[in-house]
Amino acid sequence: MPKMKSKGAVKKRFRMTKSGKLKSNRPHRGHMHAIRDAAHKRGKRRPIITGGAWAKLLKRMMGGG
Repeated sequence: MPKMKSKGAVKKRFRMTKSGKLKSNRPHRGHMHAIRDAAHKRGKRRPIITGGAWAKLLKRMMGGG
């Protein structure tokens, strides 16, 4: 069976933490912030931490075991 090709889009959007989880920025942070309240905007600053089965799948897509 041939090797699985890594997905460039996944490599750009996610990075690995020391514990093996994946970290990414939240979507919808680009523009048009006037309509959002302050709590919503603060919440968008925190990164998304992905663990479990979903992280395992994304790691394979990035080119890791």
